[in-house]
Amino acid sequence: MFSLEGRVGIVTGASSGIGEGIAKVLADVGAKVYDLSRSGKGSIEHDNIVRIPVDITDSKNVKKVVSEIGEKEGLDFLINNAGTTKRWRAEDVNEEFWNEIHHLNLDAVFYMSQYAYPYLKKSKHIGRIVNISSMAAHLGFREVVPYCSTKAGVTGITRGLAVEWVNDNILVNSVAPGWIPSKMSIKVMDDDRKAKILGRMPLHKFGEPEDIGTMVLYLISKAGKYITGQDFAVDGGALSYGY
Repeated sequence: MFSLEGRVGIVTGASSGIGEGIAKVLADVGAKVYDLSRSGKGSIEHDNIVRIPVDITDSKNVKKVVSEIGEKEGLDFLINNAGTTKRWRAEDVNEEFWNEIHHLNLDAVFYMSQYAYPYLKKSKHIGRIVNISSMAAHLGFREVVPYCSTKAGVTGITRGLAVEWVNDNILVNSVAPGWIPSKMSIKVMDDDRKAKILGRMPLHKFGEPEDIGTMVLYLISKAGKYITGQDFAVDGGALSYGY
């Protein structure tokens, strides 16, 4: 049910953190995973992970890379994970940063999906796209408004593509991670914010990158063949926590 033997796919930003956790989980069950990241390097070595240095906001180059993979081996899945953020009060955010974060977190999600489309639709396993959204797609957070905007957009892209491509042999879903310690999350977490975050989770502990990877595995495996257009929170219960 959960074997990915013979499947080929892409995980963007898999050089560290959540992306690398996803790549490892998928590679461990047999998938050949292409890591498309700026560094093209990672903290782990795996026979099933191929690292390609590429800036996914560079449309010309990344389209070429996706086409080369698709033409040579086909594509069964695309995991749009790459993203960035920084703490910045909304009244001080400049246009340059607003455009930069949207270009990576949102525009690249759409264009990567577009580039992968002709290959995913030919997958004998049913093509899958999983976008990594965020709790910031559902909740307001101080000092990361541009990030909230991009992740809300990711869920919109997810639902729209799911409906438009459902008859093209492609299923599209998203996963909203809770607080998973990573280089990106650490940049926006001080001790006060950390205490508040842990306090509003029923589990009262941080997750691990592999927790997101196993949700992604479910969605792209045979088990997820009747699921599309959904956003799944893997957040220790934070979105469900009442008063």
